[in-house]
Formats: sequence, structure tokens, C-alpha cells
Amino acid sequence: VQLQAFGGGLVQPGGSLRLSCAASGISLDSYAIGWARQAPGKSREGVSSISSGEGSTYYADSVKGRFTISKDRAKNTVYLQMNSLKPEDTAVYYCGADIGVGAPNSVAILGMDYWGKGTQVTVSS
Repeated sequence: VQLQAFGGGLVQPGGSLRLSCAASGISLDSYAIGWARQAPGKSREGVSSISSGEGSTYYADSVKGRFTISKDRAKNTVYLQMNSLKPEDTAVYYCGADIGVGAPNSVAILGMDYWGKGTQVTVSS
């Protein structure tokens, strides 16, 4: 199983970024994908997930209404569209995978079995 997160960068407050998580060795029809982030000096936080199959979704309160998770089965890729970014969104973002149904919540995201290397998101003027 390999998960590759990319798409991070430097963006001004209020801006947008789209992160991608390219998965290999698994099928999005069987695995849920989650996004977690870790800011300097803080613990990792599960922010969003999408279930296997039809793709029910979960968002942490901190990102609800601003972030949107989606997937492209043909590309075996999950996206995290991040809008209205704030300085407190600055973190390294990781994608994880776990077999099963349902969209894991913040705690369950952190317990996912597989993780890729992160991508840095910096929100600053």
C-alpha cells in the first residue's frame, strides 16, 4: 500500500489549495481515506475522511464548511479542497487509509492502518 499526498504550498489567508492523495495497492471501493494534519508543537488532528464505496464524508468542526473531500475512483485519488484558509490551518497534511465502511471521525482517522508522507500547507501573508 502506498499513499502519496501532494499539492501543498504557501497561500495567503482566505486563499485556496487542493490536496491530492494518490493511492496504490488498494481500491477506494474497499478503503476509506482520511486526512490528518499536524502543526508545529501540536498533536495530530484528524480533519476529514471519505468512506469506501459511495463515499459518505466526515469533517472536523475546525474545517466544516471550508474543506471538501472527494474522490476519483478512476484515478484512485482522493482530494481535499481547502477554501477560506486561515493561518491556523498551517500544518503538514497526511492522508491515511483503512479498510472498511463508513467515514471515520477525528479519532478514528488517527488510527488508520496506512499513512503516506505529508505535504506542507502554509497560510501566511
